[in-house]
Amino acid sequence: MTDSRVAGFLFALMAVTIWSGNFIIASGFVEDIPPITLAALRWVTASLIFVPFAWRGMQRDMQSLLDNRWAIAGAALTGVTLFNTLVYVSARTTDTVNMALLGSTTPVFVVILARIFLKERISPARAAGLAIAICGMLTIATRGSLDTLLHLTFRVGDVWMLLAGFLWAIYSILVKRKPITISRNSYLGATFLLGAIPLIPAALIEQQFHVPWAVTPAIVGAVLYVGIGASLAAFFLWNSAIMIIGPGTAALFQYFIPVFSGIGAFFLLGKPITLVHGAGFVLIFGGVALATRPR
Repeated sequence: MTDSRVAGFLFALMAVTIWSGNFIIASGFVEDIPPITLAALRWVTASLIFVPFAWRGMQRDMQSLLDNRWAIAGAALTGVTLFNTLVYVSARTTDTVNMALLGSTTPVFVVILARIFLKERISPARAAGLAIAICGMLTIATRGSLDTLLHLTFRVGDVWMLLAGFLWAIYSILVKRKPITISRNSYLGATFLLGAIPLIPAALIEQQFHVPWAVTPAIVGAVLYVGIGASLAAFFLWNSAIMIIGPGTAALFQYFIPVFSGIGAFFLLGKPITLVHGAGFVLIFGGVALATRPR
């Protein structure tokens, strides 16, 4: 295995580690702050911090940014404006099991689109590893209860979660097709800025239909985490991973999110880790290892 491939794996692993904290925050603050408002605060924070550092590069690459404006606007809309907003909306309108079930389709969407548009090969080992990782994720979500899986009740939030997964797959393909004439910082700065702008008026409209919410130290800390960590740092790492190992391989690491979320909930919220969690962890690790192994 080459050093660059190892680096790609590490970048993807670090990104999903940060995102696991984002899911804890999304579930913990789902009733405290409206979903579009949370998404707007997240991306405005990320843009205000990152764009000033990327601005010189964006000016240098301005012609290339303009030449590829539709592809960049597509990445901003799918990966920034809509994806996380739909996840937050889904968290308000469905339960954790359904989110995990439909969230497990996201890497499947990425693998399929990568095969169609980037000609990434779907080997038998990758298909088998993907199936095993999905089983591990469902084991954790259902706490090992087949009865829970058989008696799922589907809600409107499930549609939003499914759509979010498909949009994330589109974003991953667009990132891989980033022109070499645009630097990584310029690309991130442009997508952050373009993605955050539509969320501002949407959040202002949302305030008219939701009960007032208070700005507390906990909410400020949550916004800083999702803005700096889950947006700025994680997206930089994730985009780097996609450029090195491809979107299909990087997407498999998203199955580690429930693993790290469970560990984080154990240390931060005191929630127990059971044998069922251990079985799910083993299946996910085994599935991703199988799907990403060298030919």
